Amino acid sequence: MAPVARDATSGMDATLHCRWTPRGPRPPGHPARFFAFAALVLLLATGCAHRPALQRHEFVSLQMAIPFRIVLFAKDGTTATNAANAAWKRISQLNDRLSDYDAESELSRFSAGSPHADWVPLSDDLGHVLTAAQRVSEASGGAFDVTVGPLTQLWRRARRQHQLPEAARLAEARAAVGWSAVQLRAHGGHTEGRLLRPGMKLDLGGIAKGYALDAATEVLRRHGIRRSLVAGAGDILVTDAPPGETGWKIEIGALDVPDAPPARVVWLRHAGLCTSGDVFQHVEIDGVRYSHIVDPRTGLGVTDHSLVTVIGRDGMTTDALSKVASVGGPELGLAVAPRFGVEMLVVRRPGTRVEVRETPGFRRWEKRGH
Repeated sequence: MAPVARDATSGMDATLHCRWTPRGPRPPGHPARFFAFAALVLLLATGCAHRPALQRHEFVSLQMAIPFRIVLFAKDGTTATNAANAAWKRISQLNDRLSDYDAESELSRFSAGSPHADWVPLSDDLGHVLTAAQRVSEASGGAFDVTVGPLTQLWRRARRQHQLPEAARLAEARAAVGWSAVQLRAHGGHTEGRLLRPGMKLDLGGIAKGYALDAATEVLRRHGIRRSLVAGAGDILVTDAPPGETGWKIEIGALDVPDAPPARVVWLRHAGLCTSGDVFQHVEIDGVRYSHIVDPRTGLGVTDHSLVTVIGRDGMTTDALSKVASVGGPELGLAVAPRFGVEMLVVRRPGTRVEVRETPGFRRWEKRGH
């Protein structure tokens, strides 16, 4: 179950702005000082200048082929709408650059040139995402790998046909996969890259959505929005809490098995949260349940029935780290989490019983006003 954001928005957000400046020097003890001070106290007591209460606004748009949602607090509808429209425009721009479905995207054109003899200049967005992806791949020993594109293409077809890929085609696709075959370098203040194996196809499905949340939130901030939630499927990024609240209330759904522990609630401020697993997207082939998440090592969907939740500083990091635990299991996920400053919860049922594993600091997010 994807996380559900709930926010309580009652109450006023009003700030007093009163300032008294003497017109000229007065001798000590002059009566004007007393009267001016008394007037200031009176103005403060009666509320001389209130800001209008912030209003809650919600927007939904289909972006990157999934529904995105923005909840924000602004002084009026015009400010809110302008900010949201700018955020949608930014996400659409990222889709043009990072989509593996669009043959004309920057990502697809970069993949189509493999293997590269020369370095290829990359946009700041693509260079930033690929650099982050390489760090996660190295830390996880390849459990996270954006070169998995040839395998995800095969697996999408397998899920539609409910039939495992042919061994020969699987072997051919696996030969084009390998995170170490992606090379990046800084050049002239930008990033350049090259792919070293023929037939490589990059798939940023495990990290681009989180980056889109980061980028959209930054756009909202530039439009003066300080309290916001941006969500895309199982990814959420929030800034300051709604008026009168200590955080955004996020419910983490339970694993879809009868003996699973109940849903848990966290309170977030200035944090990203991502859930990953096979609760909603899976297929059964020959009696085996497979996830939509592909294991780069096998080329098949992950068979570990699990729900992974990651909380961290930004959307891109939490998005990528959730895939590490989904593919590599809780031991790898929990070992890598501290290196990226995230907290992680893994609920899984590898056999007949449910296991719950989490980092030591995860429970602090469950404390309201922590």
